Amino acid sequence: MAPVPAAAVDNAVKIVVLGDSLSAGYGLEVQDAFPSKLQAALKAKGYATTMINAGVSGDTATGGLERFDWSVPPDADAVILELGANDALRGVSPDVTRSALDQILTKVDTRKIPVLLAGMKSPPNMGPDYVAKFDAIFPDLAKAHGSIFYPFFLDGVAADDKLNQRDGMHPNPQGVDVIVKNILPKVEELIAKAKTK
Repeated sequence: MAPVPAAAVDNAVKIVVLGDSLSAGYGLEVQDAFPSKLQAALKAKGYATTMINAGVSGDTATGGLERFDWSVPPDADAVILELGANDALRGVSPDVTRSALDQILTKVDTRKIPVLLAGMKSPPNMGPDYVAKFDAIFPDLAKAHGSIFYPFFLDGVAADDKLNQRDGMHPNPQGVDVIVKNILPKVEELIAKAKTK
């Protein structure tokens, strides 16, 4: 394989995926995790990117906030924020989740780099009041911060046995392919924004 020209590497957009097990690639080989498959899909479309997998299994929005400064290096060009699933599974107060995500987005805004906020939905068994409060967090914050917004990270994958691992919660390689395909237009929008900042 021919070496990649240094100029192409220098011009690559550095994207940090700050998330939980859904982006970390729980139960998957490294090449099947969301950041790896996303980078491959972008490369196929002619985009040079450096993808940093800053996903930590089990992390909540508060956990992501606590490690933001060392998870997102100063030379990052853009951030994909994928947190909140563990908050809903543990019944964390939506006010706590909202505050943590709001603070993360504020930190990104301060750095003047674009962010793609991936939304999450609460499991219905949490009850209608919780679901309503939790699900509203993501569109509200995206609007408040002017973030690029993808409404539901697991769109087309959640609750589909063929696209999830045996635990029914984490996507298998085919499920990751669906996520990448669906979110790709928003990531292209993110890259375009990063290149004009």
